[in-house]
Amino acid sequence: GLLSVIQKLKGSSEQELRIVLLGLDNAGKTTLLKRLASEEVSTITPTQGFNIKSVHSHGLKLNVWDIGGQRSIRPYWKKYLGSTDLLIYVIDSADQKRFEETGQELAELTEDESLTGVPLLVFANKQDLVTAAPAAEIAEGLSLHTYRDREWQIQACSALSGEGVQDGMNWISSQIMNRKK
Repeated sequence: GLLSVIQKLKGSSEQELRIVLLGLDNAGKTTLLKRLASEEVSTITPTQGFNIKSVHSHGLKLNVWDIGGQRSIRPYWKKYLGSTDLLIYVIDSADQKRFEETGQELAELTEDESLTGVPLLVFANKQDLVTAAPAAEIAEGLSLHTYRDREWQIQACSALSGEGVQDGMNWISSQIMNRKK
């Protein structure tokens, strides 16, 4: 709209980033995106295709692409990876039966050459559930310590309550600030 035209004319100081938000179906990606956008999170439906939202945080404009995680959609994930500045991967910490599957998907993603060196934030979501595995245990299971070609962080959170989400955003901000140096 008019605001974006004015910002372009005066040279907006806000840095724009492309973030891709991935994870298996029912991990909480859309709830997380709505939480980041300060929207109501009480009614969420499964994502068929993708959602895009621009979120303003720490003087940054984050264009977040939330792509559905159903098995039939996953082969198309790679089509969205070009020009990605940061990958957010969401895991349902309480769905331990799918840890191996989500680990395989994440490993395949990080091997994609368009994500070489792209920082990775893993949100260990649904920590508000009593059956949730701790973030450290998930990091170990995903072998995140073997990721030497990129900065990574695992962040325990509950997209529903918002707990831990801001900590993840702070990490994103620090990654961007470190890159500017």
